[in-house]
Amino acid sequence: MPSYTVTVATGSQWFAGTDDYIYLSLVGSAGCSEKHLLDKPFYNDFERGAVDSYDVTVDEELGEIQLVRVEKRKYWLHDDWYLKYLTLKTPYGDYIEFPCYRWISGEGEVVLRDGRARLARDDQIHILKQHRRKELETRQKQYRMENLFINRFMHMFQSSWSDFADFEKIFVKINNTISERVMKRWQEDDMFGYQFLNGCNPVLIRRCTQLPEKLPVTTEMVECSLERELTLEQEVQQGNIFIVDFELLDGIDANKTDPCTLQFLAAPICLLYKNLANKIVPIAIQLNQIPGEENPIFLPSDAKYDWLLAKIWVRSSDFHVHQTITHLLRTHLVSEVFGIAMYRQLPAVHPIFKLLVAHVRFTIAINTKAREQLICEYGLFDKARGMESKEDIPYYFYRDDGLLVWEAIKTFTAEVVGIYYESDQVVEEDQELQDFVKDVYVYGMRGRKASGFPKALRSREKLSEYLTVVIFTASAQHAAVNFGQYDWCSWIPNAPPTMRAPPPTAKGVVTIEQIVDTLPDRGRSCWHLGAVWALSQFQENELFLGMYPEEHFIEKPVKEAMARFRENLEVVVSMIAERNKNKKLPYYYLSPDRIPNSVAI
Repeated sequence: MPSYTVTVATGSQWFAGTDDYIYLSLVGSAGCSEKHLLDKPFYNDFERGAVDSYDVTVDEELGEIQLVRVEKRKYWLHDDWYLKYLTLKTPYGDYIEFPCYRWISGEGEVVLRDGRARLARDDQIHILKQHRRKELETRQKQYRMENLFINRFMHMFQSSWSDFADFEKIFVKINNTISERVMKRWQEDDMFGYQFLNGCNPVLIRRCTQLPEKLPVTTEMVECSLERELTLEQEVQQGNIFIVDFELLDGIDANKTDPCTLQFLAAPICLLYKNLANKIVPIAIQLNQIPGEENPIFLPSDAKYDWLLAKIWVRSSDFHVHQTITHLLRTHLVSEVFGIAMYRQLPAVHPIFKLLVAHVRFTIAINTKAREQLICEYGLFDKARGMESKEDIPYYFYRDDGLLVWEAIKTFTAEVVGIYYESDQVVEEDQELQDFVKDVYVYGMRGRKASGFPKALRSREKLSEYLTVVIFTASAQHAAVNFGQYDWCSWIPNAPPTMRAPPPTAKGVVTIEQIVDTLPDRGRSCWHLGAVWALSQFQENELFLGMYPEEHFIEKPVKEAMARFRENLEVVVSMIAERNKNKKLPYYYLSPDRIPNSVAI
């Protein structure tokens, strides 16, 4: 009778092992075996991190093995089990790999195919087509799209401090070089401007091509800040004026979560200037959108505390937009859309599923937790923002490093696409892929053309670009806007999470006492410090960009592409490390050895 050797690998994470009964049956082209209990006498099977082998003898020839069914049945108490993979040695000496990398819960079962990636058109056998269809039907019941209204995640957000120095009482407990430098220099205009390029939220600043009517600033107002003997309009034409507009916050009510403390929001407009030292500095701030006598334009030439409080209001607004839009919406929630669409429309055997699964590893789980407790356009370096020129803005490290990582990912995705799609026609005819893209567009982007996402893909190049967006968003973009939070936001006056007094409506009346009373109280400051510290930490089992320990792909060409991807990323790591040498403010958030594969915190 034919005999097979089955090797079973259990995960090494906590509680991965099981004492439940594990049964296995083989489905071949010529027949199906009975269920076999995988058990060794006087041996504790399926322990955490174990690799166990079993001999399975069948009554008749099964032909080519097409599927392996693994069932878990209760022994005493329900005991979840993490199955990494199975390997099968056939009676003819062939080895077949069956990747799993998933939990089996309760009285559960999984049906596995061998590890070769296959498009739907590659499956000509009825049982494989049926398995593919049933897998997606099951997943579509588990993963359902639902609208998350904006007010659901606008809710992210009692004695006063004595003065700015009083904030050090909590700050010095946890410190690092960048955050200490922020504490010392946060009031300086060039430090204020630098954060729009390389801080937590480096995506809002754009070149100003025309002064907005709602910001009636004149040359006379900012003359003392202009260094080229040009008018403000001429500086705009020369490309030296930049703008950050927090219009998104206009009309939003502040939280009323604390009945003892009123909270306030502003929707400022900040005009910035590239001076002769190539530094970006603020030259005008209006704290609300509609100009008027009670909405003055604050200037560097104003009284010290007038100008300082105006900048603090901008930093607070930047914090809110960063947390709700840049961080939560454009990395966490967008990545979740990709993840859910992937599980709904791509079977585990599909090459795009195998490529993306590492990049949505914890996203759905962490977002579910965030909703319980806390709560784009294609071109991430868009020319429409006017920020693409290295010569014009030489210290925009987010842009420079991001482009290096983007190109490395794009090269990798293009290689993988080329392995499985020999022509544009194959892309267009891959219905599972098209359903995935459509799911993202219809449910994730609500069918809005303005989202910049397509509802179909027609070429290998567009598919590669799309996959680059998915991977970059979940890895590099999230790293850029998440892991610097303690660096830039732990000094409370530099990133106030809440303001306890309304924006000033007149000049010449602001005092240091008024500023301190406007900043968060002691309780909220401590909560904020703990939150940004926790959000800035890597996970204990973090997998960084290019690391694929779960071998969903078994084909040699893809493994070689992965190796080249890692080599390209190492080059980027070296370039960034060399650039950062001797810098007082090093920028390392987009160094690939610090970019997790997926949104995990």
